[in-house]
Amino acid sequence: MFTLGAFTEIRPPAVVAGFCEPSQKLGLLGAATRTTHVNEAEAAVTATSRTPARALGLDVDGLVFGCDYNPEQWDSSVWADDVRLMQQAGINLVAINIFGWSQVEPRDGSFQFGDLDRIIALLTEAGIGINLGTGTSSPPPWLTTAHPEILPTAADETRRWPGGRQAWCPSSPVFREKAIRLVTVTAERYGSHPGVKLWHVSNELGCHNAHCYCDESAAAFRRWLRSRYGDIEALNAAWGTTFWSQHYAEWDEILPPRTTLSLANSAQQLDFDRFSSDELLSYYRAEAEAVRRFSSVPVTTNFMVTAHIKTQDYWTWADDMDVIANDHYLDHRLPVPGRELSFAADVTRGIAGGQPWLLMESSTSAVNWQPINHAKSAGQLKRDSLTHLARGADGVCFFQWRASVRGAEKFHSALLPHSGTGSRIWSEVVELGSIMGRLSEIVGTAVTSDIAFVFSWESWWATDLDAHPSSDLRYLDQVHALYAALLDVGATVDVVAPGAPLDGYRLVVVPTLYLVSDDDAAVINEFVAGGGHAVVTFFSGIVDETDGIRLGGYPGAFREMLGVTVDEFYPLGAADVLTLTDGSTSTLWSENLSLTAATSIAEYASGPLSGVPAVTRNDHGQGVGWYLATELAPDALSGLLRRIVVEASAREFVELAPGVEVVRRRGADRDYVFILNHTDQPVAHPFAGQELLSEAAVTTTGTVDAGGVHIIRQEHEKP
Repeated sequence: MFTLGAFTEIRPPAVVAGFCEPSQKLGLLGAATRTTHVNEAEAAVTATSRTPARALGLDVDGLVFGCDYNPEQWDSSVWADDVRLMQQAGINLVAINIFGWSQVEPRDGSFQFGDLDRIIALLTEAGIGINLGTGTSSPPPWLTTAHPEILPTAADETRRWPGGRQAWCPSSPVFREKAIRLVTVTAERYGSHPGVKLWHVSNELGCHNAHCYCDESAAAFRRWLRSRYGDIEALNAAWGTTFWSQHYAEWDEILPPRTTLSLANSAQQLDFDRFSSDELLSYYRAEAEAVRRFSSVPVTTNFMVTAHIKTQDYWTWADDMDVIANDHYLDHRLPVPGRELSFAADVTRGIAGGQPWLLMESSTSAVNWQPINHAKSAGQLKRDSLTHLARGADGVCFFQWRASVRGAEKFHSALLPHSGTGSRIWSEVVELGSIMGRLSEIVGTAVTSDIAFVFSWESWWATDLDAHPSSDLRYLDQVHALYAALLDVGATVDVVAPGAPLDGYRLVVVPTLYLVSDDDAAVINEFVAGGGHAVVTFFSGIVDETDGIRLGGYPGAFREMLGVTVDEFYPLGAADVLTLTDGSTSTLWSENLSLTAATSIAEYASGPLSGVPAVTRNDHGQGVGWYLATELAPDALSGLLRRIVVEASAREFVELAPGVEVVRRRGADRDYVFILNHTDQPVAHPFAGQELLSEAAVTTTGTVDAGGVHIIRQEHEKP
């Protein structure tokens, strides 16, 4: 057995040695192995090259079923009982020390690992793997008291104080120095411990402190700009500083986009968003490097691919992660929260290059931070968890193990709720653990699709800036609308970054890609010219990467491929509804569009643009480009996308009933078809094979209960 010394207080080492080169890391999903689209042959190779009993390159048997555990919140007398109950629930990976800084380093430079030693020993002896946090997500009071300059500053230059979490500036050299010292000491102590299966850097980086406007951040922003532009006149050109007398003569004149009396420079705001994402990524890299000096265990952090966080461009973070991990919680402020769950899972799989990923955090029931925190209905815990699994996750974890009795998260649900093991939630947790334990054969299989769905954090940032034709137009609303329509028609999509290779796809869907570089737009245009199909929606291709308008008419970068030109936007009021000549309706947006090569599919039948095309189709090269110049009503949008998907001959297209998802994970010798019934009625399906949850054979058709799930194993036919 691996043992640690009995002492409880140590000092940091003077010398750091034994750096592990990136090529030595376990489970690395680097650029050389990450692909954007996995076709059937590639999926088979991927599946056969993995060790079936290992998920995500971790030394953990089968699918990961895990949780966060905060033993520091509880008397040590309950720790052994907690570990016993974890075994009963089927937990095989536990995240600890996520918020452990003030326990591990209660005074500057004085480290006390006794409690952490004991909980690590308990988990290891029980055969439960450890996802070891670096403990740096929130600084302890001694640090912010001694160094208040590390506290983040808002755009109006008011300081944000301790008392919550993440009260630190990402650019603060003092914070980095103290944090990396803690990481180094922790990694040296536990880097070769056999119980540690994964390293967890910080926690939800940028959840609260992504943007800091202090003087230290301003200096870091200027360094970032110098690296990006080289010459200050290049920056002036990119930012259009001839407008409003903003020309910069020296780098030191540049500030972050602090609160102004009028509208701010949009290019400055956009670059500050880029800088802020990069600054947090550089912080992650610093922690990860400190860990890798002492450990060859995979290192990651938990992303927040979700509707309410947009500050990190995770396409640029992906190659630095040994495992792609995401936190996701249902957002009941959205009309249909479950659709966003599916979208977030698909985005996370896209970030992972089509490979399996880890759901690092989710909730068993209600959260604590929404205006109304809805409890999950009976069976929803299982269905939501298996939806993530269907869409490529090789593990499902929860915040947290035991529900807190104090603090801001005391009403957040947990695996072990306040009411204990006699609760409905506990029984559903044990059931889910049993299911996860039985599904190890799914490990390493991949979701495949013929449809690419372009999603861009940069376009999200740029679209939602001020001084646009309509403040009601929001990027994510349009993304969700297109995705929901594809769900309605039974289509599975691969979410890809702008500029990602489109080889092997039949259709690319491009919702409101307002900002796109010439090179990234060319990938889509060439895909269509070469025989692919594309559907592009309004307010796309308008500006380049500097937020500069493309002249000659909208939709700018896609004008030739779509065979249309637009000379003016006609945004609609909240109550305005237009009728189209095909009988459908639209809202939000319209455009004065002229045909240059395209064919009109539907025109406006009402409003100031009566008779003007609203939906067009263009034969371009060997392919087809569709343009939607208005926001179609959901039924009309679904109907049109059904037509487009069929015309593009996309194979991953299975339409059962609204509210029922069908997703296929493909392996070397067999497929796994997930049928997820989010409705209150039973639904029949045509998939024959072995149903893994009930262990019953389905010979011709099956029926999924209301709110239920089927997972059908289908053997490949022998050649």
